[in-house]
Amino acid sequence: MSPAQHPQLNTPTLNVLVVGNGGREHALAWKLHQSPSVAQVYVAPGNGGTARDQRLVSLPQLSATDVVGVRTWAQANGIGLVVVGPEAPLAAGLVDELRAHGVPVFGPTQAAAQLESSKAFSKAFMARHGIPTAAYDTFTDAALAHAYIDKMGAPIVVKADGLAAGKGVVVAMSLAEAHEAVDFMLEGNKFGVQHNAGGARVVIEEFLQGEEASFIVVCDGKTVLPLATSQDHKRLLDADQGPNTGGMGAYSPAPVVTPAVHDKAMNEVILPTMAGMAADGIPYTGFLYAGLMITPDGAVKTLEFNCRMGDPETQPIMMRLQSDLAAVLLAAANQQLAGTELSWDSRCALGVVLAADGYPLTPRKGDVITALPVDTADAVVFHAGTTLVGDELQTSGGRVLCATALGDGVKAAQERAYALVDQVAFAGMQFRKDIGYRAL
Repeated sequence: MSPAQHPQLNTPTLNVLVVGNGGREHALAWKLHQSPSVAQVYVAPGNGGTARDQRLVSLPQLSATDVVGVRTWAQANGIGLVVVGPEAPLAAGLVDELRAHGVPVFGPTQAAAQLESSKAFSKAFMARHGIPTAAYDTFTDAALAHAYIDKMGAPIVVKADGLAAGKGVVVAMSLAEAHEAVDFMLEGNKFGVQHNAGGARVVIEEFLQGEEASFIVVCDGKTVLPLATSQDHKRLLDADQGPNTGGMGAYSPAPVVTPAVHDKAMNEVILPTMAGMAADGIPYTGFLYAGLMITPDGAVKTLEFNCRMGDPETQPIMMRLQSDLAAVLLAAANQQLAGTELSWDSRCALGVVLAADGYPLTPRKGDVITALPVDTADAVVFHAGTTLVGDELQTSGGRVLCATALGDGVKAAQERAYALVDQVAFAGMQFRKDIGYRAL
């Protein structure tokens, strides 16, 4: 599809549809609206925050995974770019449906999205293409999985094969914890995993020592454009204690990603992944998120791939991005990313997730959000699990809000973000008090 078929970028005529309802999608929509080329940003289905924002249009009637419904709405409303946020519509083939009908879309195809939607596919792909990762084995039989855990010992990592909204990974520090995770994933499915063809499956990996970082790039099938580095905090409680979550906060840039680590990530992980996907006949377009472990000796190993921006990493990354996001993603959708450069705010951005009572396993919904600060250019509370009921803003998910701020250095950004947190109120609100501590 030639650029001539698209609205010209020098006039604000581009209508953009962001698919999803989380904090990532709110942040993407917030940034896309700032693009001089953009006339209107729609969010399907959106959340309470996008519904309250006069600059955005929420479409609560459109389900993110209704691939035909989203496509027909996009066609009927002159959408010039669709940006797919979460994993479920990618795995459902939304990108394939839009492309088949000539709607410009940024995101990976259903086949390419297997890098995230199937841990077994992802690990086999990495082994086949020599991409550094943890040693592993895959099981559908619980008894065999339990025997493998007993043989390997703890600590050990247990991953559900299917999509689990960021909660399908248990870093088991004891054998008992590992055995319980296998039972949850293969038999009880307590994490609500969307099983792939063939039923329940787990991937069991060696435990890697080191520091994690999120390495996210924009891909157009040929060209790769790295975004600013970031690091999130997966554990629920301060000092990285408690259960894994979808992420309790993040900051950018991540000091652990030194120039040497950045080069290794690109040359040993990202570029071989792009080449491997192309060689396998499934060229990769969209955001690609490599969760990396930086080992004490400076080696880089791939923990996982996500076929989307991270949440909550998106919020601080979007706060720092100074380039025209719509122009970048439209160029990527048209395989024209070569020569594009991104500019970044030199300040640090840090986001603190405010979670519902009972998160991550049994988040309570329906609590009224009784206080929120007013957003400014460099301090924004992005919405995730919120909904508007009449004029009342209520919690509707586990991770409710992400208080995000810019500052001159990690400490300043941290202080500003927590000053936002102090102005938020809803019953049962829980959050970590140490986001960014590794960089201080």
